[in-house]
Amino acid sequence: VLAEVIKAFGAPENAQRMEEARDNACNDMGKMLQFLLPVATQIQQDVIKAYGFSSDGEGVLKFARLIKSYESQDPEIASMSGKLKAMFLPPMTLPPHGAGTGGVA
Repeated sequence: VLAEVIKAFGAPENAQRMEEARDNACNDMGKMLQFLLPVATQIQQDVIKAYGFSSDGEGVLKFARLIKSYESQDPEIASMSGKLKAMFLPPMTLPPHGAGTGGVA
């Protein structure tokens, strides 16, 4: 199922939907939640409903929890899970060295 979800993200129409949502979000985390996450959720729902998951946000959450539970047992699932997350979560960047130390100059 996870492989099918990843494949669905690569489908031309879904890739275009994700690209448009990314453009609208402009790397702003709040806008990512507003524009990108709903599209990513819909793409996943379209696939997982054929496997008995409900076709709503709760179904996607259950699917995500199930995948998480298998990540530590199977390196292939862990790898595919990371690949899926990278498709709709922005890369995390570390703050510049020394920033956020709490001190006042």
